[in-house]
Amino acid sequence: MGLRCNNIETGEDMKVGNLSQTVWKRSVLKQLHTERGESLLKISAAEPCSAFLAGEEGISVTASYSVSGGSANLGIYAVVGAVNHLASRGAEPIGIRVGILFPESTEEKEVKALAGKMEECCAGMQIELAGIRAEVNPAVRQICIQAEAFGAAKGTGLYQAKHIRPGQDIVLCGYIGLEGTLRILDEREAQLQQRFVPAFLCQTKELRSEMTALETLRAVREKEQSGSIQISVVQQIGSGGIFAALWETAEAAGVGLNVDMRKMSVRQETVEICEYYHLNPYQMTSAGSFLIFTEKGEELIEILETGGARAVRLGSATAENARVITSGSEQRYLDRPAPDELMLWWKRELESKAPL
Repeated sequence: MGLRCNNIETGEDMKVGNLSQTVWKRSVLKQLHTERGESLLKISAAEPCSAFLAGEEGISVTASYSVSGGSANLGIYAVVGAVNHLASRGAEPIGIRVGILFPESTEEKEVKALAGKMEECCAGMQIELAGIRAEVNPAVRQICIQAEAFGAAKGTGLYQAKHIRPGQDIVLCGYIGLEGTLRILDEREAQLQQRFVPAFLCQTKELRSEMTALETLRAVREKEQSGSIQISVVQQIGSGGIFAALWETAEAAGVGLNVDMRKMSVRQETVEICEYYHLNPYQMTSAGSFLIFTEKGEELIEILETGGARAVRLGSATAENARVITSGSEQRYLDRPAPDELMLWWKRELESKAPL
């Protein structure tokens, strides 16, 4: 039986995935009091980046992304997730630093494969893999990677949730649940081969290219800087899936939402694999997909689709506090973020292999 970590004051169970908003505010945010004038992004559960003034014009921006598992592709997801976070704030990435914890069972050929795939990924985006700190740690059961992207932005026009205004369109760029789908396939391909034909699995693997959104975000930034559109924030959909991203972004902005669930783009490959493992794609990590808040949703969709991305208008931000999700004639209110489905899948997988 696994140990449970309880909140000392309330006895609240700590669940896998991101800390709950209540615990994060009470036990993290309330402890943070030191501020500097150079800091440009307000810390919140929804903010993946830090940004500081560097000289009169420049802004230094950093962003991190964490993953765990056993696949040789694991580092790709860490790198892409961190770079996407950075670019989502309007910054241009320069390099990546990576910290890796390996379990004792790791073989050197696995280390070599992991490093090689990360270098290949960075080279494809023309950014430098500037550092790797790796160690074997007896406390970990699977590979844990934290990638930190660093880059620069010009001026003071960083995209931030505080810029969202009621009435703005909410555009979804990309497909929900895709990151989680690909990571499960990487980890359990042999098992999935017993359920799906090879052509289906090969087609799913090819979707990995959909996660690299750097050129798409550059195109959006260029159009925004030219005055064609106005963007308030670009929010990558990470742990907890699109439902968590909607809640956390609205919470940070202090707005309500009115969103049509039927318009959320999801690949059939994600549906099939999620059904096989009894997972909810709406609550599964989705790096490479984004929520974008803008005054001109249709113009933004045209820009994104011209660049080859999938884009749909989900709804709009509202002045009320309610975060409403509709599906045909059904209407419900968005709940606080639930544990990420990929994390729950990993929890079951690891517990099923735990020694008696």
